[in-house]
Amino acid sequence: MVLVIKLEVNDLKEKEKFEDKIEGLPSGIAISWGLGKQPQRGPKRELSIEQIVEAAIDIADTEGLEALSMSRLASSLGFTPMSLYRYIPSKDDLLLLMQEKVTDIDYPNGEVETDWREKMRQYVRICIKVFQDHPWFSDIPITSVPVTPNQLKAVDMALRTTRNLPLNDYEKMSIVLLLSGYSRWCGIIIKDMNKAIQTGKLPSEISGLDYTAALKKLVKQENYPDLYPVLMSGAYTEENKEENPVGNDFDFGLERMLDGIEHYLLTKEK
Repeated sequence: MVLVIKLEVNDLKEKEKFEDKIEGLPSGIAISWGLGKQPQRGPKRELSIEQIVEAAIDIADTEGLEALSMSRLASSLGFTPMSLYRYIPSKDDLLLLMQEKVTDIDYPNGEVETDWREKMRQYVRICIKVFQDHPWFSDIPITSVPVTPNQLKAVDMALRTTRNLPLNDYEKMSIVLLLSGYSRWCGIIIKDMNKAIQTGKLPSEISGLDYTAALKKLVKQENYPDLYPVLMSGAYTEENKEENPVGNDFDFGLERMLDGIEHYLLTKEK
């Protein structure tokens, strides 16, 4: 019994030493890794970090990130703002934990036999869906490389798409950045278009179709030599949408990006 107690004490000391070594992590990152310490004292009806983060996501999803404040969040939970700060030290930490929560995703099984192009397509579609489900996600500025567990899981999944490709680690990380950047761009565009529709804009206004006749009168060939023929053909405002051989612009762009990666792989083999 004495030996068991000593072992438990030693394990506790080792854990404390480990936490001391990574003490330099910002508070939000530390909390995401389960290193944040829960308050010892507090309101009678205790909160949890999980509850706070989920409530914040609900507000941001329904009302937008601009509606989220610590006081608004505290009110929705029936507590004071100071109560929340005992769990999550700052709003920046809260935003980081919100991002971490919504990127807790079940990714496809990496062992399933799928060609690398399809794996990259899956990764991009999963990322875009995060932006569609949580439009506020892109409103939070990027301030560092991913360092929290779920976001690192996303990086791991992206790297999995390159597992059997003849690339070095730097090339693999550049491809991850390329795929993630394209996902973010698509997510932002889709978010903005959806927001425009929600505020009353018609799809024909967004595509410019309603302004085709006016633009054809205003845009002169001498001023816009390359845009002019595209506009006159109807391609600029999708005037003749049924004749469009490209299909979905986002899918078209993704395929051309994958073509570029494939071409790069072929040049490495020569």
